[in-house]
Amino acid sequence: MVAPSGITIVFGASGSGKSTLLRSVAGLVKPDAGSITIGSRILFDGSSGRSLPVRQRRVGFVFQQLALFPHMSIAHNLAYGLHDRPARIRRDQIHAAAASFRITHVLSRRPDAVSGGERQRAALARSLVTTPDALLLDEPLSALDHATQSRIIDDLRAWNIANGIPILYVTHAHREVFALGDRVVVLDQGRIVTTGVPHEVLALPEHEGLARIAGFENVFDAIVTERRPDAGTMQCTLSGSGTELEVPLSRGEVGTAARVAVRAGDILLATEAPRALSARNVIHGRIISLAREGPTVVARVDAGAPFVVHVTQSAVDSLSLAPGRPVWLIVKTYSCRIVS
Repeated sequence: MVAPSGITIVFGASGSGKSTLLRSVAGLVKPDAGSITIGSRILFDGSSGRSLPVRQRRVGFVFQQLALFPHMSIAHNLAYGLHDRPARIRRDQIHAAAASFRITHVLSRRPDAVSGGERQRAALARSLVTTPDALLLDEPLSALDHATQSRIIDDLRAWNIANGIPILYVTHAHREVFALGDRVVVLDQGRIVTTGVPHEVLALPEHEGLARIAGFENVFDAIVTERRPDAGTMQCTLSGSGTELEVPLSRGEVGTAARVAVRAGDILLATEAPRALSARNVIHGRIISLAREGPTVVARVDAGAPFVVHVTQSAVDSLSLAPGRPVWLIVKTYSCRIVS
């Protein structure tokens, strides 16, 4: 795996090895084999047994828990790694890092006296104030609301454009992958499954495991029942039901098995039979259950096959959605993916 300057997202399910990868680069975990280098500097080499101590690796690391010193001011937290530098240089570096992440106004306060977003900004500034050769971020924004995340992402991207170091950014949030990543590396059980630009890897997954990781909550067994090469589509019948889906044309011949994946957020719900739509898939069903998960309501719908649909609470209220209510699912052809 090669991570050039810019932001490389390390993505995968829980237990796939994302955090272990970062801890290996930082020197907190010793790999069984292989090598780790930054430019021409060798941090670890399994064949020779060479392994630089953590302090000599020149790597910044922001943990999910932040690990700011609670008894120190934000300024003293930033200064912690600069004790060997002259006072003037130390002061200039602290203020430059604080300005980059918009926390100059809270430098005199302790971590418990600032907001969660400001604590996160302080943790990022502390990791970068020493001008490291690489930055490691382990789900640093997971505890913040979307608006705060977006502002910090903008500042981190601006800092990285100006400084150009490799950044490995672990996340399980699809939004962060598309908003922040120049490239993405997908891990599964400690191995690299695929790499590439986020849209190619996550929006167009080729394998079922990757589709599930990428947020395709609906994955169905199906049989190809018709091919329409001129239209670039084909018809599939979901196994165990008479439910049909029009999907993008793939290699499957008529009568062969296929796996169809659809994101829960790409399905629309209607409480009346829709008419004159460009979407080719309109499926009648009935709501089985509704469950609130953060800002999202997860609707489970029996439409011959069990569908998971994500809607907002305002949609639930305005449509008077409830278990047992008849609904129609609306799915665009190109929202469906054929996966192996």
